[in-house]
Amino acid sequence: MSHFHRKRLLIIATFAFILSSTIALANDLPYRQWVPVIFGPSPEPQYLINAPYFPVSSVTNERFEQMAIFWFGQLSRSTNYTDVRVGYNDNALFLYLASFDRQLWYDTTPSATDLTAWDAATLLIDTANGTQLSTASFRFVAQLRNGNTPDPAYQLSQRATGGSWTTTAVAFSSIPGWRGDRLNDNNDSEDRGWAMTFQIPFTSLGLSGRPPDGTRWRMALILHDRDDAAGSPIPNQVWPPALSANQPSTWGGIRFGLPVYTPPSVSATQTFQIRHGLNGVTVVDAGIGGVNPYMCDDSGNYWDTWPNRPRPADQADISIQNQADIADWPCFAKYYITFPLTSLPPGRTVISATLILSQMGNAEPSQAQRSLIQALLVGEDWSPATLTWNNAPLVRENIGSGWVDPIPGFPGDWTKLPKRTIDVTHGVVQAYAGGQPLRLALYAADSAYHSGKYFVSNGTGDWNAANRPTLVVVLSQ
Repeated sequence: MSHFHRKRLLIIATFAFILSSTIALANDLPYRQWVPVIFGPSPEPQYLINAPYFPVSSVTNERFEQMAIFWFGQLSRSTNYTDVRVGYNDNALFLYLASFDRQLWYDTTPSATDLTAWDAATLLIDTANGTQLSTASFRFVAQLRNGNTPDPAYQLSQRATGGSWTTTAVAFSSIPGWRGDRLNDNNDSEDRGWAMTFQIPFTSLGLSGRPPDGTRWRMALILHDRDDAAGSPIPNQVWPPALSANQPSTWGGIRFGLPVYTPPSVSATQTFQIRHGLNGVTVVDAGIGGVNPYMCDDSGNYWDTWPNRPRPADQADISIQNQADIADWPCFAKYYITFPLTSLPPGRTVISATLILSQMGNAEPSQAQRSLIQALLVGEDWSPATLTWNNAPLVRENIGSGWVDPIPGFPGDWTKLPKRTIDVTHGVVQAYAGGQPLRLALYAADSAYHSGKYFVSNGTGDWNAANRPTLVVVLSQ
């Protein structure tokens, strides 16, 4: 990926600790199994992020690549896409936003009244998990700036009073970062993007410590964009899509901790395998973003072509990759796959479900670090022929993960590819109960360079069918 550094890109200190590839991971555990949530009408938000807990001093410093990841926005010359990482420790909630942005602008003489007129982010939280604004509703705004330490002049805190927002001193910190030629530049040079870390102490929200496991809050995000000195109007990008900032009923949700799914005790079980072409089953998949033969998009047309290009028609392998250095976002890649569950007999109890992927390589064997590949539930159908970075369904909930180690190279024998497993029980419980297919997106929150992982896709020939993605479901008998 280093060939993308041909621009004279500036990296500032906030990325230094994030980009470290020497983080000790040996004692870390993958995501656990999950408590089932049934499809259908529910007062719960449509989009729910399960935040992992880490007993460390700084989540973004020490567990960056293990934070839960989701995304929102549209990428173009005048609109931004944002990856969001979420996690918490005993003292604070951490959110890290990485926005792909062609022009970076901030106010050199900031005012609390117009922070959002520049490149900035707004975080909304309701600790009561309510549907209307109340004193449990908080609004935090942070603007991009040329620095890497908290600066109160570039942030704003508000609390709801009487159904409207009132500026209130609520302690939090915001730390920016950016990659590009220069800030506040009106010429034709193009930047890559910017990042913002929010650290919200629980004591600032009226708590004595971290919320109990399973606690749910309402949460929402707004990405504000400025691309020129005049401040030409640009629509905000929001999460979730139907967000109204003054109506928590339209916000998404955050759940603290990764709940454990404990299946009931049964006397006998039966195991089923679901794979494209096996017993006549059709499984659809598609890789988007930095995938072969467009790895890192050497054509250079990042803003117009890259986010709107569907997968190659003969895609036989897929990539899953991400990193902390936003300068290399044309190398980032996601994988979508949908398994029909119609071959499973009805009326059983799901005991477990595992996704198996055959790994055929990684970005740079001499530098690659291991990755926590995250499985994310999506709620909409999509077509492999038309799926792109910009139109791909958003995450409805993060449902599981699995560690994937780097390999030195292709083993030379297709029968010897490493099999990587991801626990997707929570997603199968939901889909099976609701009579739906299992629709997944796979992505990673990696920090280190050159750590993308490559897997065999459905598009491989029948001679290699055993290496296609496989869903193994264990049901009560």
